[in-house]
Amino acid sequence: MFPFWGNVCYGSEPISHKASLERKLKFLIWMRDDLESKLAGINASIDTIRQQIERSNSAV
Repeated sequence: MFPFWGNVCYGSEPISHKASLERKLKFLIWMRDDLESKLAGINASIDTIRQQIERSNSAV
């Protein structure tokens, strides 16, 4: 799930524990930001559809 963490095959030298944690933190922050962007888009779509439903209900 978390690529290349703790895998020494991809680096020439082992990384420190702190560097490993910083890499994990950076990756998790990136994941969170990406999910927040996707969630904002989904919420906007939901709001648009709800508005369309309200308009069609009030037109009847």
